[in-house]
This record gives sequence, structure tokens and C-alpha cells, in this order.
Amino acid sequence: MESHSEYQKTWRRFRRNRPAVVGLWFVAIAVFVALFGYVLAPDNSPNANAQIPEVALQAPGFSVSTLWVTTENWTSQASWYSVLFNGRALNYKIIPVEPSSLKTMGDSIHFQYFGKNGRWSAVPLLLLKNQEIQTRYFPLGTDKYGRCILSRLILGFRVSLLVGLIAVFISLSIGVAIGAAGGYFGGRVDDFVMLVVNTVWSIPTLLLVFAVVLALGRGIGIIFLAVGLTMWVDVARVVRGQVLTIKQVAFVEAAQSMGLGPGRILLRHILPNLLGPVMVVAAGNFATAILVESGLSYLGFGVQPPAPSWGTMLNENYGYALGGKPLLALAPALAIAFTVLAFNLVGNGLRDALDVKN
Repeated sequence: MESHSEYQKTWRRFRRNRPAVVGLWFVAIAVFVALFGYVLAPDNSPNANAQIPEVALQAPGFSVSTLWVTTENWTSQASWYSVLFNGRALNYKIIPVEPSSLKTMGDSIHFQYFGKNGRWSAVPLLLLKNQEIQTRYFPLGTDKYGRCILSRLILGFRVSLLVGLIAVFISLSIGVAIGAAGGYFGGRVDDFVMLVVNTVWSIPTLLLVFAVVLALGRGIGIIFLAVGLTMWVDVARVVRGQVLTIKQVAFVEAAQSMGLGPGRILLRHILPNLLGPVMVVAAGNFATAILVESGLSYLGFGVQPPAPSWGTMLNENYGYALGGKPLLALAPALAIAFTVLAFNLVGNGLRDALDVKN
């Protein structure tokens, strides 16, 4: 008879949950997009912030011919890992032009701006990256600054997942330590832990985040800390309850009778048995972190422009939703909704898969 480990049985139960599997696939795709965002985005400049004011607020599927103007010492050489993590340096200017208007006269090239009939300009040939016209495509259109919406949406995955990852790491580090200490030692230690937990629990999450941001300043690093410091309470409560149950089991009493110290018992015997519940809480906290970061950015307290945060995109474009251009606000809103839903589905799937009664 074929035997399966507990992890294999858990995975089999998880795979039977179709919504959870779909959520896991979405999370995997989101991680891939976050890692290779600058490779996938049509605009691979830092933060996808190449602004072309002449083509602002264009509809999805828009394309335009462009002329790239650079300095004499411009170089297109950049290491692959530099482009992968930071994008390609924006040391050029993109000029939308009418292709039929290009004329070379002496040592300069004359052109007519896109959509600007009668407006002519010229630049020296030496300042051109090359003399070829490049076509720029905007699959989801452009925002009010003429930036590619799809590119900023893609790079928004990196910001949201990075905030969620670091915030969850901070919350797990604090919550597991405090919850395990309170549950194992009990007595006055547990009373003090619960006093701190209940005090923090009574403060609304956004209010606490606002307090941290206002005290320490704005910036993406502060957002990591602020969001992480507000979510450790859930972890601490779950871990404390699990430790209170597990420490009554025979193998823990046997370890205590052998003279093992509290630290070794917690690390070697109790905490490994908390992996399941902690993973479920972590998945839920990941979704919460994305929502909190988006809300902060929408209100102007989160990731600061020009970083492509979904909340910032909503803040910049929500006014156009009723003005005939709903995609400007709908695209980041759907990205937030689907990502949060995916993590919640994964969390629910883990909860059901780790329940041995199923």
C-alpha cells in the first residue's frame, strides 16, 4: 500500500480546491511579473515614468511614431541585471512626430509634432540616437502625463508584492516571538503579552499606520515598517493559542522532563507544529498589506510618485472614471481586487487543506 507524507496529503487536499489552485496560479504569475516587470513592460524606463505630454489620455490600443533625442555621449549599454531591477536610464527625450513630416536639411532634421498642425521644430542630427522612427504602442492607453498605463500597472505588482512580503516578514517575526513567549511561559508573561496585544488590537489599523508614517516620514521603507507593525497582533493571537494547546501534549512534557530548556523546546518541538496556522495567517496578512498600502498611497501617505503604486494610480486617475475614460481608474482597481482575492483564496485553501478532518 502506497504511503504519503503529511505534506503530500496536504498538497492533495489543496489541489482538490479549484478556487485555491486558481488563486495560487495568479500569485505565481504575479510574482513572475514582479520579478521581470522591466522586461515585460513596454516602457522600461525607471518607474515607467517616460512622459510624453503630447499623447496624454489616449485610448487603449493607441500607437504613435516617435523620434528619440539623446545627448552626444548617450549609450544604450546597460547590464542585464541593472535593467531587470532598475530599468533603463531615462537619458533621452521621446518626441511624437508625424512620419510624413520628417525632412533632413543640412546638419539637422526637421519634423512636425504629432497632432500639432503647423508646429515645426528641428534638432541637430548629432543629437539623435539614430535616424529611424520608432513606433510606441500603448495597449491600455496613456494617463494624463502621457505615460504607458500597462507599464505602470505591471511595475505596480513589484511595489505591492514587495510591501506585502516585507510587511508579512516583520509581522511574523514579532508575532511569533511574542505569541510563543506568552503561550509557553504563561503567568505574568502571558498577562503582559495579552495587555500589549489587546492595546494594539483596539487601535484601528489605518490610524496606527498613519501615526507611524507621520512620526517617521513618508517613503517606501517606512511603509514596510508601518504595515508590518500593524499586523503582528493577528499572528501573536494565533500563535499564543496554538502554543497553549501544544505545550500540553505528551512530547512537550517529555522534553521538559529531560531537562531541555524553553528555547530549545520552542524552536525544535513547538514552532515546527505551528507552520500550518502561521501560513494561513500570513496569506491573509499579505492581502491585508496590499490593501493597506494601496489605501495609504491613494490618500497620499504611501509610496510617493513617480513610483507606480496602484493606489497612486487610482488617486491620479479616479476623476476620469466619470469623464469617459474609466479604464484609467478601473485598471489599477481590478489589479488590487484580483491580487487580494487570489491571496485570500490561497489562504482559505491552506486552511481547508491543513484541516485533517477534511
